[in-house]
Amino acid sequence: MMNTIAYLQFDGKAAEALAFYEQALQVTSSKKVKFGAFGQDPNFPLSDEEQNMIMESRIEFSGNILMLSDVLPSMQAVTGEVKRGNNVLISIIDADPEMNQHYFESLSKGGTVIMPLSSTPWSASFGLLVDKFGITWKFNSDASKFLNSFVN
Repeated sequence: MMNTIAYLQFDGKAAEALAFYEQALQVTSSKKVKFGAFGQDPNFPLSDEEQNMIMESRIEFSGNILMLSDVLPSMQAVTGEVKRGNNVLISIIDADPEMNQHYFESLSKGGTVIMPLSSTPWSASFGLLVDKFGITWKFNSDASKFLNSFVN
């Protein structure tokens, strides 16, 4: 079965972000591979710092998957500069309000609350925050119920 997940890219901060999300989201499984795990290409040598950057990582929490990686400076010349938090929004949908509260409080540590978690006409538990890494998180405990009430 196909899933849609959020994928976060960082400019050398993936390890720090991974550690934060592992704790904040009470991760049940975490895997990572660093660029240095592969042999060096003599035509494109990596610095020690680049070898320690995360090439690919995956965390699992409450049946969800989130992937993170660093984008090497040499790759950014091709892919474009990694900009902090302006190209990804993660939405946690259909969680019970207590679970939303836990994740919201954990992820807001060191970040900015844009809209406090509260009851709205469309959701029993809705909120928006930017975490300390500049990633925007939206919470909506009734997202599917709301959509299903308008779209069959």
